[in-house]
Amino acid sequence: MVYFDTNQKTVRSWTKRQDEKAIKMSKVEHLAKNRAIPTDRIVEALELLISPGDRVVLEGNNQKQASFLSASLAEVDPGKVNQLHMIMSSISRPEHLDIFERGVAEKIDFSYAGPQSLRVAQMIEDGMLKMGEIHTYLELYGRLFVDLIPNVVLVAADKADINGNLYTGPNTEETPTIIEAAAFKDGIVIVQVNELVEELPRVDIPGSWVDFIVEAQKPYQLEALFTRDPKHITELQILMGMMAIRGIYEKHNVQSLNHGIGFNTAAIELLLPTYGEQLGLKGKICKNWVLNPHPTLIPAIESGWVESIHCFGGEVGMEQYVAARPDVFFTGRDGSLRSNRTLSQVAGQYATDMFIGSSLQIDQFGNSSAVTSGRLSGFGGAPNMGHDPRGRRHSTPAWLDLVTSDDQLARGRKLVVQMVETHQAGNVPVFVESLDAISVARTAGLSTTPVMIYGDDVTHVVTEEGIAYLYKAQSLEERRHALAAIAGVTPIGMKHDTKRTEKLRQDGLVALPEDLGIRRTDAKRTLLAAKSVEDLVEWSGGLYNPPDKFRSCY
Repeated sequence: MVYFDTNQKTVRSWTKRQDEKAIKMSKVEHLAKNRAIPTDRIVEALELLISPGDRVVLEGNNQKQASFLSASLAEVDPGKVNQLHMIMSSISRPEHLDIFERGVAEKIDFSYAGPQSLRVAQMIEDGMLKMGEIHTYLELYGRLFVDLIPNVVLVAADKADINGNLYTGPNTEETPTIIEAAAFKDGIVIVQVNELVEELPRVDIPGSWVDFIVEAQKPYQLEALFTRDPKHITELQILMGMMAIRGIYEKHNVQSLNHGIGFNTAAIELLLPTYGEQLGLKGKICKNWVLNPHPTLIPAIESGWVESIHCFGGEVGMEQYVAARPDVFFTGRDGSLRSNRTLSQVAGQYATDMFIGSSLQIDQFGNSSAVTSGRLSGFGGAPNMGHDPRGRRHSTPAWLDLVTSDDQLARGRKLVVQMVETHQAGNVPVFVESLDAISVARTAGLSTTPVMIYGDDVTHVVTEEGIAYLYKAQSLEERRHALAAIAGVTPIGMKHDTKRTEKLRQDGLVALPEDLGIRRTDAKRTLLAAKSVEDLVEWSGGLYNPPDKFRSCY
């Protein structure tokens, strides 16, 4: 609102967002009772609360999905709700993209699109979806408070009381961050809940941040994303795990870390109580973790390796186990896990010695990406944790161990490790001369190539062939040769020079298993502390309750 005072000077309204919100809220007064919108009228409510062109944040975590609200948004009348700018950390469900096909939304900013990555790429090519940017999680969350401030947010919680207070349980994840961005900037906060109760186990988000709650027709979708069945771990992955423990964890005294979710790192977790014990490393490495509650960590926890774990989110089936181990996990007075994806991303970026993950492609200089031809998968949080944060100032033995200069101003460095087999399924090489992401960027109209982790941040690469200590390389050429030495029969590995590799081994830039005192024939499944999901249940004392799809495995 703009008006003129008696001196004919323009006077600006400072409550525009408040005024717009008040108008929207008044439109649903006939629908909502004590903040609660009837389940069968949620589509009508969305049509009244969301305006064309609004920025809408739809909660879609790795695990927890605001599935009832996303399905409801896909049912709104495109004649009433259209041209939406969607902001999502994870594009995970079909209706996340249905809203673009129906003309409800037109633009998206996101972080990860694994389950829908092929469809995203096709829709961009067909001109059905306009790209904003592909973000890291922290980057996307940060922009919610700067230039992507939302008009409406749609999120999920376990329970709510009549005052709108929320209980999010083990899977709090990104919910507080999303809500805060709207609640304190006059956006509208709509929360689907599994049930309305008189008293909550604990209050995770206060009701004063919430505008509307709606009881969903069924509980929100929750996936067991971080569970890996030990029976699928191969001897090749065990060999790589042994090399990582001996050649990186022990060598650099890694005490705080984040693990990726693949079978390679699951093997490491299951080798700690056996191979790690043989090396006498308990109490010296792998004490403090930033990690979802991986079931494959149960043996290491039970055998005394793990001191603490802060979690991005929960994991289906681990609820009772986590509640019974409050010395290890961050839990509330009710006993359940308190996760927080934003704070875990910050911890993984600044407070850990090491990030170890994987990728679909790595080029000759160590640049990597999970974006490949026809697949726009995004990054998630890997770039947050998988880089050397130059704002870090606290020192640890591992951080200091990567100092490579005598300069008095020399600083330490975070360990950023890529752990990959040289070939994917179908004998597709991981090591390539040029990333597919370069051509994908052109097709999608991206302003920069979607690199997941830049090569100059990568300190180590582990394959079944050996370890490349890239942080020691004095030039791009030396880095390229070190990578080639462990790249196997790939376009990069075929270029390695045997004599040059021997020199790199002597100089400590490359280590093969025998250089680390490891016999390849020792990499057997007998080394795993648990060889099946049933073994994990036994290690947990019956507290781990695996989902049905894993129960069929034993």
